[in-house]
Amino acid sequence: MDKINVEHMLAIEEPFIKAPLEQLKRIVRQAQKQAEREASQVSAALGSLAKSSGDMDGEEADAALGGLISRLGTLKRKLAEAKHEEAQLIRRSKQRAADLGELSGFESAGQAEFQRWSRARLDRVLIDYMLRTGNVNTAQKLAAANGLEHFADSSLFALVMATERELRDQHSCHGALQWCGENRSALRKLDSALEFELRLQEFVELARAGQTAAAIAYAKRHLTAWAPAQMPRIQRAMALLAFAPATTCAPYRAMFDEARWVQLAQAFRAVVFRLYSLPPQPLLHLLLQTGLSALKTPAC
Repeated sequence: MDKINVEHMLAIEEPFIKAPLEQLKRIVRQAQKQAEREASQVSAALGSLAKSSGDMDGEEADAALGGLISRLGTLKRKLAEAKHEEAQLIRRSKQRAADLGELSGFESAGQAEFQRWSRARLDRVLIDYMLRTGNVNTAQKLAAANGLEHFADSSLFALVMATERELRDQHSCHGALQWCGENRSALRKLDSALEFELRLQEFVELARAGQTAAAIAYAKRHLTAWAPAQMPRIQRAMALLAFAPATTCAPYRAMFDEARWVQLAQAFRAVVFRLYSLPPQPLLHLLLQTGLSALKTPAC
């Protein structure tokens, strides 16, 4: 009888369980912060409106109240969208847990039920590989054809791919910086300097364009906050203003190097994977390595 090593298999499958839970945590925190921020601003606006109500006519008061009502309506819509996404992630987590829970009911690898489960697992592994390599549409079709939509983190990988393209091909940090702003507290816990690297690249692009005054203003606004941890690099960045993009001085040539955009795209992917507890390499590679090592042949 071929006994199934359930603990080993669950250890390999762990990212499939943790990924939606990490996404759920991010959405809940972001929704909570947004609600608290908007409520505080609306409350302050109402207080200010009450104090100045004696100096306002009816039309001005109606306009001010209408603006606040519109803000609250927008907040309500965004919270409803977040609630819908939370429900989807909770359902996805339950489905994944139930699927992996079937392992405990199998007695041997030769069971027909285990063979069926293994075939579905292979599809899941292929879906993960396709998503990581940018074949999102193909992954979604395979998931739909086999009823495995709850195992496809399509939205997460689509975000990664879109941001990577923006960095690598368009040489823009906009999307990556927006994502960093939404996840700043989590990045701080990871001790990640991704946002600094992105800000530094925007500074370099201003220096490349010869916009010295704008570069200095940008550094004051966005780089000085990182001084305690990044002072040597900030100092080198300021010295970059004295060099042309075609410089042969190695440290500054490296800063002007266009290859930094590729490095930033790779760094963004690595940080997202860390944040959502995803392994850096596809599960397909891990399983192949495990299988080859188990063969124990001279060729392997």
